[in-house]
Amino acid sequence: MSDRPDTPLLDKVVTPADMKGLSDGALRQLANELRSETISAVSETGGHLGAGLGVVELTVALHAVFEAPRDKIIWDVSHQSYPHKILTGRRDRIRTLRQKDGLSGFTKRSESPYDPFGAAHSSTSISAALGFAVARDLGGQIPEGLGDAIAVIGDGAMSAGMAFEAMNNAGHLKKRMIVILNDNEMSIAPPTGALSSYLSRLYNGESFTSFKEAAKAGARLLPPPLQEGAKRARDILKGIAVGGTMFEELGFSYIGPIDGHDLTQLLPVLRTVKTRADGPVLIHVVTKKGKGYAPAERATDKGHATAKFDVPSFEQKKAPSNAPSYTSVFGKELVRLAAEDPRICAVTAAMPDGTGLQLMAERFPTRCFDVGIAEQHGVTFAAGLAAGGLRPFCAMYSTFLQRGYDQVVHDVAIQRLPVRFAIDRAGLVGADGATHAGSYDIAFLANLPGMVVMAAADEAELKHMVATAAAHDEGPIAFRYPRGEGAGVEMPEKGILLEIGKGRIISRGKGVALLSFGTRLQEVQKAAEALSLRGITPTIADARFAKPLDREMILDLAATHEALITIEEGAVGGFGSHVAQLLSDEGVFDAGLKFRSMVLPDIFIDQSSPADMYATARLNASDIEARVLDTLGLERLGRRA
Repeated sequence: MSDRPDTPLLDKVVTPADMKGLSDGALRQLANELRSETISAVSETGGHLGAGLGVVELTVALHAVFEAPRDKIIWDVSHQSYPHKILTGRRDRIRTLRQKDGLSGFTKRSESPYDPFGAAHSSTSISAALGFAVARDLGGQIPEGLGDAIAVIGDGAMSAGMAFEAMNNAGHLKKRMIVILNDNEMSIAPPTGALSSYLSRLYNGESFTSFKEAAKAGARLLPPPLQEGAKRARDILKGIAVGGTMFEELGFSYIGPIDGHDLTQLLPVLRTVKTRADGPVLIHVVTKKGKGYAPAERATDKGHATAKFDVPSFEQKKAPSNAPSYTSVFGKELVRLAAEDPRICAVTAAMPDGTGLQLMAERFPTRCFDVGIAEQHGVTFAAGLAAGGLRPFCAMYSTFLQRGYDQVVHDVAIQRLPVRFAIDRAGLVGADGATHAGSYDIAFLANLPGMVVMAAADEAELKHMVATAAAHDEGPIAFRYPRGEGAGVEMPEKGILLEIGKGRIISRGKGVALLSFGTRLQEVQKAAEALSLRGITPTIADARFAKPLDREMILDLAATHEALITIEEGAVGGFGSHVAQLLSDEGVFDAGLKFRSMVLPDIFIDQSSPADMYATARLNASDIEARVLDTLGLERLGRRA
């Protein structure tokens, strides 16, 4: 506790109602204390730091001006919501962020009435805010009431098609709602007294029409670095029609850009919009990610996602590992293959570092494409590259690939185009929780005709699968792998080509066969060791492929064992379901085979450590051991076989 910051004013704020009597000067002090508390909390838990630091003043201003929870403040993605959580009754739990039974790292409806809409994927906030605005005007009733709808969306999230679809619809419906465009990419400098005075005087005193004109004219008083940013904004936002910006052509009143770290600008603008807006309004604020914490400001990712860290040095506390991460294995093998084959290229959607493609971008910048937060476009773009004779790898997290599923079906699978899908963060991912779990890709890909679906059992297998995918030109192919470090197996110098649709026997036993798909193989082997103490020696097999299945191997296992159990890190409808269909089609069940399928349960599992999450899912070694004993009719602590 002694290392925690001194926050005398923040200590008095339990909910936003406690801010209503504070002067603007006190709100500035509150923002400073809120920033210190955010840094301190994240240093103990890890999490998304830079985004929250960039919106501290905006968070204070929104809660000072509006009446949450009646007014709906919707944070797009919501990785910037930690300061919001501190101000809305959750400060006493803020050091449980992203931990088991703790606060979510994102907004979550079940957590607080101040979180009107859950998020974790981007570009949804404007659609949700419009829904609240229409519900309000149509007489919708919820316990806390329906007031203004405010969407806070970043410039990156605004690049996604869904955001513009929502803007277009909102402009057509002309409902009163507020969109705050949080632009943290432009230059910014400390505001001058003249600018602050000018904005305060004009914003507070004129009609709404004059207010908009004042906001535009105010840009001329910005310091040179911010003027450059404002000019860039105007250049970007100009519509085709003369005399209007793109947003105004969509039906929004556009105000900005204003300094998102200056409460003397934010407060009068928000107060005026609250008082006078009669339709959709977009307020363009310029912020700096990581603001107020020098180590984050200097970091290349602005402290986007961190482990626990030491506040003075920003040194992160990560457990050492001798095994490479799956992500790095993919990135390095792809670069090796790309050096040999000029047709290989790569596509990602705003996650070059997270998917390991920064290595490809550094070595082959003309063959690596970051399309922004636009998974639908990214998939179809990759399809076009494949149709044009290239060998594209489309690298996305499993949970984000969901957003491009129609394109996977329509633009890739139906046309049998050889797009290679590198699916990172497969299975349960830990602190990011249910929104980022890679639970469904096996099921939604393996049901597509002509799709090849692989899962790496360890980092060496991943290397082989990258090489196999690169050489596969007969249609689409996907390979999945989890977050984090590998199993520590011996690594080959380069990947070898796997025979499509062929698994491997790890060890021969009798009685029961354990057929693993993915990295649960390590847990299967631990379970087998425990079972051996009971006199049970199961056969262990690695399927490698969910589509096409290794029919010969599976039917042999079924014919030579009393029981067959499949284990996977995916939901029902995936690998085990395909095996069951094969066994049913072949009439194997008529011969009395005992078949069981171990999959993720039909629930969304909240954040915890991956080990705890898999314990909840009952997919750890002890759970596999118990399933074998139950299937064979043996008691857990009872007799030996």
